Formats: sequence, structure tokens, C-alpha cells
Amino acid sequence: MTSASVAASDPDSAPSVLDLAPVVPVVVVEDVADAVPLARALVAGGLPAIEVTLRTPAALDAIRAVAEEVPEAVVGAGTVIAAGQVEAVVAAGARFLVSPGWTDALLAAMRASGVPFLPGVSTTSEVVALLERGVREMKFFPAEAAGGTAYLKALASPLPQARFCPTGGITLASAPGYLSLPNVGCVGGSWMLPADAVAGRDWARVAALAREAAGLGRSAQV
Repeated sequence: MTSASVAASDPDSAPSVLDLAPVVPVVVVEDVADAVPLARALVAGGLPAIEVTLRTPAALDAIRAVAEEVPEAVVGAGTVIAAGQVEAVVAAGARFLVSPGWTDALLAAMRASGVPFLPGVSTTSEVVALLERGVREMKFFPAEAAGGTAYLKALASPLPQARFCPTGGITLASAPGYLSLPNVGCVGGSWMLPADAVAGRDWARVAALAREAAGLGRSAQV
């Protein structure tokens, strides 16, 4: 799959952002100057889909910088929690949206944006409510705290049409367990971005850790 071929979250759309890579790095950018080299390191390691969270003042400029200077990356916006944020991040170049939860107003704004979106869920009722609204692809958050692989495995039989990107507390060690589930397309995580490597701008180390993470998709299918 090429990084340009990303489809919306609505039913019957393929391919999907969930299929770009086995792991979506969840990135917190404190200094916009780090955004481009960090994104290049992740892409070099085989992780083209990059979620930049809206947790810092630098986030919007970071999304814009990656979108303009790292065309091989598929940069998205994470921690989208208000309808008003959607237009701004899409204008900055975000090619997918991720929220920790959802409301009807937020869902409507994400759907109207025209880019793929992963609304967050942590309960069966939330999953059913999204399916009722025609959304089949979701973020499962906070994954470990909300029941982990056991919970998602239990959902697969009664709700096979739902697919997830679990995020929250996932590590290199626990990721394969999630990726082995039939209803998981990818996982979100930040273990390939250790704080000391980012602070030291050790992009070679980030690329190596990204490469290790990218290999999880192959091992999960063995």
C-alpha cells in the first residue's frame, strides 16, 4: 500500500489507515524543529502513519511541517476532542484524525472533514453506537486500562464488523498480542520514541526502534 492510498472510516471503504503499518507512532512534539527529523526517522524505520497529538502548543505547526516536508509520511492529528479543532488540523495537512472518545458533534465534524477518522471507544455500548452510525473503524482507548487483549477478543465474536487501533499503555512486548487479534488492524504506541532519544535528537535510534516496531506486523502473521 502506498502512503497516498488512505480511505475514510465509513463502511465499504478500502484500503484503510488501519492497514498502513502495524504500529502508528503516537507523537508529542514539544519543539516544532524536531517534527521533520523525527517524522523522517519514523518513515525510514517503516512507520509512515504518524499521529501528532494536540497536547502541546507546537502540535499544529508540527503537523504542517511534516505535511509539507515529509511527503512520504501520512501525518494525522491525535487527541482531537472538539469539533472546532477538526478544520484547523485538516487545513494544516492532517490526513487522518484520532480522538480518545467521541460525541455526535465531534463525529459529525470528523465525518464532514473528508479524511479518515478513528473515534475512541472503551465500552461495548460505544462500539455499538458507532456501528449504528455507520462507523466501523475505531480507536480502543485506553487499551490496557480498559481490558486489553482479553476485552477486544471478547468483542470479536458478537461485533466482527468493528476494527480497532488499540492505544494506551501498549509496549513492544504487548503489541504482538493485540496484532494477532482478528479485529485489530494496528496499534498505537510511543515506545519507539523514548524521551531521552527525542531530547538528544538521536534520530538514528528512533529509526532503529521504528524498524523493530514495523517488523511486528510480519511476526504477528507467522
